[in-house]
Amino acid sequence: MRVVTWNLWWRFGPWAERQKAILAVLRELRPDVVGLQEVWCTDDGGDLATWLAGELGLHCAFAPSGAPERWQRRIADDTVGIGNAVLSRWPVTERAALRLPAPGDVDDGRLALYARLDAPGHPVPFFTAHLNSGGGASAVRRDQAAALVDFVAAHRHGTAFPPVVTGDFNARPESPEVRLLRAGRLHDAWDHADPAAPAATWDAANPYIPNPPVPGARIDYVHVGPAAAGGLGAVRAVRLAGDHPVDGVWPSDHAAVVADLDDGRAVNAPGRPGW
Repeated sequence: MRVVTWNLWWRFGPWAERQKAILAVLRELRPDVVGLQEVWCTDDGGDLATWLAGELGLHCAFAPSGAPERWQRRIADDTVGIGNAVLSRWPVTERAALRLPAPGDVDDGRLALYARLDAPGHPVPFFTAHLNSGGGASAVRRDQAAALVDFVAAHRHGTAFPPVVTGDFNARPESPEVRLLRAGRLHDAWDHADPAAPAATWDAANPYIPNPPVPGARIDYVHVGPAAAGGLGAVRAVRLAGDHPVDGVWPSDHAAVVADLDDGRAVNAPGRPGW
């Protein structure tokens, strides 16, 4: 099962050109499930996730933020909202959204989205989250990570497949907020990556990033619960994607993370979708 997580940088920069580049990257990856953050939606009912799902032939679950005002002020457009989304090769049979806690002065409506996917053999409890940004927001992110761990625990039941938790956590792997996920028995898929592989999802090479960290930072994650019997849900490979321009356009200010998980089926099984 191919899992992707990606922050799409909302409606910032050359968003119409970036939209095409995002689609090109996802089309090449052929993912089974995608967790998306900073997905735009408009007052007339359009949203980027639904458009991507239609182009890719995937199912879609979208959760708009209930407090987009801080975002809207940044682009001077109160007709554009923001949210999280899940794109899935399989139908979404259950969904729920959690407003992540934050003090009023920094609350910009961050969310966690849960979607149960009707995958062959075992339903998949899938989550995508977007934690607060800012170097001084670690305490806020710790509270949000704790709420996310509880949210996952409440929805991981009824299937042998371990929970898959994706998102932009705006924190490095050694941070207290990311360590909270490990304490919740969620394991960083990147531990299975090639140690020599490029790891920074927030990279100085990306021209959209002001004052980027050098040499870069890994702040986007795929986390997975303990593998079930027979290695179900085990991480087989991890890498970055979307970390270069497409026809001269960088798709986002973040790189995507791609993780291949064992879904209990032979990789070359006849008719297996997405491979």
